[in-house]
Amino acid sequence: MSEHGVANKSPLDKLAQAAILIAAAALIGVVFVQGWQVIARYVLNDSPGWTEPLALLLLNIAMSFGAAAGVHRQSHFSFPLLLDAMPNALRIFCIALRCLLIASIGAALAFWGMQLFLDGLNIRMAGTSLPLTAAYLPLALGGGLMVIFALAQLRISAPPAVDVGAE
Repeated sequence: MSEHGVANKSPLDKLAQAAILIAAAALIGVVFVQGWQVIARYVLNDSPGWTEPLALLLLNIAMSFGAAAGVHRQSHFSFPLLLDAMPNALRIFCIALRCLLIASIGAALAFWGMQLFLDGLNIRMAGTSLPLTAAYLPLALGGGLMVIFALAQLRISAPPAVDVGAE
């Protein structure tokens, strides 16, 4: 199949594509929720209380999953002009450093996002039946995806091992 064919996609490519689809669906959801907010407030004169927390949750989903997909596509924390100007050894070091930095940030987001999510599960968000801390779950999931994608890039960008006994 072609370079962009379905058969050539790795599981991580499929996971990143799913993250993009989730982020896009969340953005579309924001449009509908905010559209309903405007109609309800200015046409019906009855503003619903659930639109703001739901819009916040959807924006967090879009941001977290979109950022993770950006890490997979190497368009997040990427400085190609700077890397192209570096000697090869320094370029490999900087790519590895970038991957480790992104993985560290993703791990912090995943850990603390999950902590925050679990801390308020029994408290309800005003205007909805969702937990007050529901907005932190996408942060934790997106951080976990960032870790997976960054560590996969670290493995791919590592220079091949030299086989000393081959000579």
